[in-house]
Amino acid sequence: MNPGASTAVAGTGTAQDDDLLLEHQLCFALTVASRSVVGAYRPVLERMNLTHPQYLVMLCLWESSPRTVRNISDALAQEPATISPLLRRLEASGLISRRRVDGNERALAVALTPAGAALRQEALKVPGTMMERLGLTREQVGELHASMMGLIAATSQGQQA
Repeated sequence: MNPGASTAVAGTGTAQDDDLLLEHQLCFALTVASRSVVGAYRPVLERMNLTHPQYLVMLCLWESSPRTVRNISDALAQEPATISPLLRRLEASGLISRRRVDGNERALAVALTPAGAALRQEALKVPGTMMERLGLTREQVGELHASMMGLIAATSQGQQA
């Protein structure tokens, strides 16, 4: 047999065989959709001098500031070690400040600076801009969000079993 020859048997007609088609994989569709959507955000967020992960941190802080690093990492479903470099860059940009929490020297409180709080006004345009770029209505975004949250919940339950 030629090592470079294809041995694929996809499309043999059974539903079980079709389940292995790349185009039918939920994980593949989610991966490509995620990369595509984050890529669509890039030029919009560049105008604000933010990366997508930094934008997510700022969204957390625009909801509530100050917050601990642990609280931010929990809200973003990320490890604190992943969040810390983002916080350092946001602090260097003058958008946030970090300080030790009184009474708990191990915890860091993260707060918006006046510049970080002011950036929220510009960020108010992002959702509408993204809906327009993606050709989605607010209702469609809500439906997609609900579906994704359902998947997140389902995977969380599956990991606990």
